Amino acid sequence: MDSTAVIATSIQSACRDLGLAIPSDEDARHVIGMGLVQALQHAVPSAPQHMYEPLADRYRHYFLAQDQSIPLFAGAADTIAELHAAGYTLAVATGKSRKGLDRVMDSSGLRGYFHASRTADETFSKPHPAMLLELMDELGVPPEKVLMVGDTTHDLQMAINAGVDAVGMTYGAHPEEQLRELKPLALLDDFHELRSWFKAHA
Repeated sequence: MDSTAVIATSIQSACRDLGLAIPSDEDARHVIGMGLVQALQHAVPSAPQHMYEPLADRYRHYFLAQDQSIPLFAGAADTIAELHAAGYTLAVATGKSRKGLDRVMDSSGLRGYFHASRTADETFSKPHPAMLLELMDELGVPPEKVLMVGDTTHDLQMAINAGVDAVGMTYGAHPEEQLRELKPLALLDDFHELRSWFKAHA
């Protein structure tokens, strides 16, 4: 989902409401993919510890006001449907909460394509490998058969930590040069390129 701008501005608005230091666009975008409280701790490291839960509540206020209008990236739904039809086992590892993931799975109509999922309130947040390790265990898939597709350095680092291959997508919150430093199998610009890559390599 194309949620980068909504997430970043929600973090900044929440900080403004509570009189906390407002992170730059770059800092607010960098934490995308982490669990919410962990993300806020990184984006606003100067905040007193007791402020992170109220800050999370204000973030949710702003994010949920826009959540239903966040679009899928062009080609995302078709790519997911095509991979599912081709017999791939699909899973989600996300910094969202279970409640948040359930909401977008239903609003996007994509729930039926995925075989399993892990959220940041169920296990360790990215880039810890736990989400991928737990998904591999649940689905009975060995590391050499796994490909993590992600658009942040947290995604790619999680793949490294879990010992699985990864493809980076450049449309997300982190600059291409930061993704490149983590040496994914490929860096792709959109879902059309991803579908072509799968046909050639997977």
